[in-house]
Amino acid sequence: MRTINILVVDDDSDICDYMSLVLTQQGYDVAARTSSREALAELRSREYHVVILDLMMPELNGVEMLEEIRRFDNDVAIIIFTGHPTVDTAVTSLRYKVSDYIKKPFDVDAFNTSLERVLREKGLLIDPEEELLLTIGRNIRAARKDQSLTLKQMSRRTGLSVSLLSQIERAESSASVSSLYKLATALDCRLTDFFGPY
Repeated sequence: MRTINILVVDDDSDICDYMSLVLTQQGYDVAARTSSREALAELRSREYHVVILDLMMPELNGVEMLEEIRRFDNDVAIIIFTGHPTVDTAVTSLRYKVSDYIKKPFDVDAFNTSLERVLREKGLLIDPEEELLLTIGRNIRAARKDQSLTLKQMSRRTGLSVSLLSQIERAESSASVSSLYKLATALDCRLTDFFGPY
């Protein structure tokens, strides 16, 4: 799985330390900054996938930070943390395409669920089973294309329906071992070839 880079921006160093610990334990690559100006410099110098941003910051407040970030990065996911939620900041957050708006103190499980949802929406998080289905589908399609075979021809060779073959290639359906064996035989390859990089 690819490394997910997360930047935590909060003027409270205890929160930065706590968030860094929680996120690092989950396998994320985490940096934390207590200064909004340092955080902006960090965001300009390195690619981050998610920014966790406190709204009440010295130097630049969270809304000013949002404006600055969106000037040079319109894609990074931003999760707002605030101990002082208001309708104004919530509306402003929407305007700057914030992925979530979380009130402090927060529940860690709820936060993790929110972060996972944000990463999935960005296409950054795929569970191992999904990844395996994608790999199998990609390898079957590549092997079929290498031999210039259509789905209809593969259907005749394997006895599997065109619809099922299409679903397997698009990772929308899980192939049985029997189906994979038929596909490997039809493509004159080993069953294990479907599981590795093509």
